[in-house]
Amino acid sequence: MSIAKPVKLSKAKIALAVSKLPGWKVEDGKLHRDYVFGDFVGAFAFMSGAALVAQAMDHHPEWFNVWNKVRIDLATHDAGGITARDVKLAQAMEKLAARQLGR
Repeated sequence: MSIAKPVKLSKAKIALAVSKLPGWKVEDGKLHRDYVFGDFVGAFAFMSGAALVAQAMDHHPEWFNVWNKVRIDLATHDAGGITARDVKLAQAMEKLAARQLGR
């Protein structure tokens, strides 16, 4: 049994997805978002939750953390760009961040 290769989304589908993801944008061909939490523990708690979701999806973000800031870039390397998997992970991250930030 072969697994279907992920399909890169069209610019129109990416634009529609980004319009529904507050704070997200396309930067260097990837979905991008910067989060700012109250402190390092808040940022790390978010990253821990996001890591569990990403692992369950078998889809892993590029991210960078300094104290209360988390920078995230999502793209599917196998597809050469942004796919539905990236959008799904971004949506899950938004929910986690909203809980962490008390929104």
